[in-house]
Amino acid sequence: MDHPELQSRPASPLVEAVDERFAAHGVRLLLKRDDLVHPELPGNKWRKLAPNLRAALEAGHEQLVTFGGAYSNHLRATAAAGRLLGIATVGIVRGDELAARPLNDSLARCAADGMRLHFVTRSRYRAKADPQALAELLDEAGASGAYVVPEGGSNALALAGCAELGRELRGVTDVAAVACGTGGTLAGLAAGLAPGQRALGVPVLAGGFLSGEIRSLQAEAYGGPVGDWTLAEDFHHGGYARVPAALESFAADFASRHGFPVERIYVAKLLWALTTLTTAGAFPRGTTVTAIITGRP
Repeated sequence: MDHPELQSRPASPLVEAVDERFAAHGVRLLLKRDDLVHPELPGNKWRKLAPNLRAALEAGHEQLVTFGGAYSNHLRATAAAGRLLGIATVGIVRGDELAARPLNDSLARCAADGMRLHFVTRSRYRAKADPQALAELLDEAGASGAYVVPEGGSNALALAGCAELGRELRGVTDVAAVACGTGGTLAGLAAGLAPGQRALGVPVLAGGFLSGEIRSLQAEAYGGPVGDWTLAEDFHHGGYARVPAALESFAADFASRHGFPVERIYVAKLLWALTTLTTAGAFPRGTTVTAIITGRP
């Protein structure tokens, strides 16, 4: 039987944001408030985790294990899901030097929700794509029999959850834009949109690796490329978790204009990108652009 926390939820709200920076260029801005889809697992975290959690429970697993850095939203969401479902969670954390330090607020929240944290060196963390290295990591963390949720929650099951987000936006927008970490949300979103609609991803990490990851995820889930998607690569502001003063000021101003809290690591970079692209004339007049608000501060 499906756990109440994993049952389908109503479509998240879609609201118009009247903003002269967009209106001046003939662009209509909508906000898809996916941060409101679940009180503790907002936005893409719920959409990616829910299918994996169903699979874990159906297979009889009593423990989840996943991966992330010191400020990982995904680790926090997985820990919260474990608490809600009564299933044990283990987080393999990048950076063995963190083991000797007090937990930051993010990791402390994970621990408070019952997640057992296991810190590893960055080199061993990077090697987890190798099956033997992964098996050794899981054994060392006491999670050999656990259900494995990949870093960021992105896999074929996650794409199925995120495709529902695209289906909720059919017929209401020309461009559906989302901030990207591991690429799973964009890959599923593009698959769910209707022909003629485009998904736009704004990577929050530097490196230019995301296109290959998205193609690989879609190949795993669908056997090949699905939907129309592109990336706007130049809005990471120096890399993951980098929030320079100009971005902080922009986010505070946007929150004041539109009356909702703007998460800094992902959402602020998305909104900055859309504002910059619009003022540069990247969208034809008459375009409706939807910003998917994936999380809360």
